[in-house]
Amino acid sequence: QVQLVESGGGLVQAGGSLQLSCAASSTISSYGGGWFRQAPGKEREFVATITRSGMSTTYGDSVKGRFTISRDNAKNTVYLRMNSLKPEDTAVYYCALRATRYITRRPDEYDYWGQGTQVTVSS
Repeated sequence: QVQLVESGGGLVQAGGSLQLSCAASSTISSYGGGWFRQAPGKEREFVATITRSGMSTTYGDSVKGRFTISRDNAKNTVYLRMNSLKPEDTAVYYCALRATRYITRRPDEYDYWGQGTQVTVSS
C-alpha cells in the first residue's frame, strides 16, 4: 500500500504559476504517475501522466503547453508545474500511481490516489 500526499495548492491570479508536489510513502520507481483534477459538479479529468522512468509524458488537451509533469524517483515524488493558469483550471487536483506499464488517461486504471489539493485561479 502506498500513501500519497499532495501539496502546493492555493489561490493564484490568472496568468500565475503553481507547482504541486505528490510525496509517496514508499518507492515509486515501479509505478507510472498521473495527475487528475475535479471541479465541482464535473467528472474527474485527466491532466497529465508520466512513465516510470520519466522519459515519456502525456497531457490533456486543456493543459498542453502550460503544464509540465515530472518526477524524482530518489525522492519518491511526482510534480506538476502549472504555468499561465486560467480560472477554468480551478479544481481539486489529485495525484495517482499506476502499476500498469502503458500510458492511460483512465482514472480507474490507477491504483493509488492522494487526498487532493485545492487550486483556485482568480480572474
